[in-house]
Amino acid sequence: VQLQASGGGLVQAGDSLRLSCAASGLTLSRYNMAWFRQAPGKEREFVTTISRSGSSTTYADSMKGRATIARDNAKNTVYLQMDSLKPEDTAVYYCAASNTYYGTRRAHDYDYWGQGTLVTVSS
Repeated sequence: VQLQASGGGLVQAGDSLRLSCAASGLTLSRYNMAWFRQAPGKEREFVTTISRSGSSTTYADSMKGRATIARDNAKNTVYLQMDSLKPEDTAVYYCAASNTYYGTRRAHDYDYWGQGTLVTVSS
């Protein structure tokens, strides 16, 4: 099983980025998917999650209105569109797959993790 996150980079405050997470070795439609992030010196935190079918999404308060999670099960890929980026969004972003109930924000409920992609937002 591999989750390959990509799309990170260096952007300026107010810019947008679209992250992708390509899955292999598993059937993505069987998993709730999520994005977490970890800033330097901080704990990993929940960003957003999407249900198996894509019909339900949940966002951390810090990203509401600025982020959109989506999935394409046919392509085994999950996306995270982030707009109006702020310097405090600087972090390594991880995608994760969970076989448990939808909506969990606990990292230990996720079975598989990608390697992370770095997003740096300059002011």
